[in-house]
Amino acid sequence: MLDLTIRQRLGAFTLDVSLQTGERGITALFGPSGSGKTSIINAIAGLTSPDEGHIRVDDVTFFDHARRIDLPAEKRRVGYVFQEARLFPHMTVRDNLLYGYRRVRGDRPIAPDPVIELLGLGHLLDRRPRNLSGGEKQRVALGRALLAQPRVLLLDEPLAALDSARKAEILPYIERLRDEMRIPMVLVSHAMEEVVRLASSVALVAGGRFQAFGPVRDVLGRLDTAAAAGFRQAGAVIEAQIDSHDDADGLTRVRFDSGQLLIPRLLRPLGSPVRLHIHARDVIVALSPPTGISVQNVLCGTVVEVAQNAETSVDLKIAVGSSSLTARVTRRAFHQLNLVPGTMVYALVKGVSFDPDHHPDGNGGAVVDL
Repeated sequence: MLDLTIRQRLGAFTLDVSLQTGERGITALFGPSGSGKTSIINAIAGLTSPDEGHIRVDDVTFFDHARRIDLPAEKRRVGYVFQEARLFPHMTVRDNLLYGYRRVRGDRPIAPDPVIELLGLGHLLDRRPRNLSGGEKQRVALGRALLAQPRVLLLDEPLAALDSARKAEILPYIERLRDEMRIPMVLVSHAMEEVVRLASSVALVAGGRFQAFGPVRDVLGRLDTAAAAGFRQAGAVIEAQIDSHDDADGLTRVRFDSGQLLIPRLLRPLGSPVRLHIHARDVIVALSPPTGISVQNVLCGTVVEVAQNAETSVDLKIAVGSSSLTARVTRRAFHQLNLVPGTMVYALVKGVSFDPDHHPDGNGGAVVDL
């Protein structure tokens, strides 16, 4: 378990955050550039020292200002994966993987063979970094970080330098690490699709402070966090299960507690869980059931919250059972339709974000019109 409370002066603002994570899963630090995300993980790694507070992983104290404890970075056993893989160019993949492993004293519970299998690196062991793709390099970097026997794994925008094809290649491996390794992981990202897909919990960071923290669905569905999440990325997350596939039309039907959605065909078996991100700008609101339209997804719900986040638009939180959608309408439409809390509406979902590696085209992460 990672437990930190730190305060640190950083130029124009002061980093002032508290965070507790479990022993498994990914906590995402999400927010705009310059908000303090990387500064948080640098403090965990021991690359910088906070002015106040503490940082602990399980029963090991990395930093405690009051007790004058500040472990050197090399004694913290922190795995750190950067945007670029930073592999040793003169070493083979095998030697890169074992670099930290050979230097760890005492018990080494994470063995090389399971990690090599987990990350699909067996056929690459004798290659050198110059002969690897970007995704392969990042998988080697992940393996090297794990074999250094880390108490916590820090991922600083590990997909930012990759194109969409390479991202699709590496995302399933990060998911496997999340699901199979008992190591707390902290992911820094400014990409909403990465957070929605990978994270167990998310902290929205702005100006050195957490604007919200909690489960992904709860945090990203809040109307008061639109600025921190990014105005254009605001929306809601729905957790569903695959119900059926329509191969003729290239569609998959997913169900959640109070509805269903048709999305582009996913290459997953029936019953598989799926997490969908629906942008606020891709939801149309109607007061009566629409007819004669091309939009395939229409959900009945109730307006439960209203937020005016911009001069020309209003965000609505629409409850659909225990799930919710966010819709962005113009102020004019808001007043004309009298969209106050308690109003029953029909939400027309124009597009849904889907997982790229499970789509036949491998061309995902974007919103697809339906």
